[in-house]
Amino acid sequence: MGTSTTKKRSTGKKSTRKYSPAAGKSVETEMRAMKQGKLKSGRSGKKVTSRKQAIAIGLSEARRAGKKVPAKRG
Repeated sequence: MGTSTTKKRSTGKKSTRKYSPAAGKSVETEMRAMKQGKLKSGRSGKKVTSRKQAIAIGLSEARRAGKKVPAKRG
């Protein structure tokens, strides 16, 4: 049997990052804090246990720091 090679088709669109690597680092930091049980919610001060909430906090902090992150939905 012959070897088949697959080529990526170019759509003509230039790929740009939605999130900067620095924003990803911010989310990573918050996830680590959540796993250690140190991440607290801003208003109530309760411990954050949700993965989605930790990501939201990380992105929010990245936005405040002026890193490249898309605007909030909704």
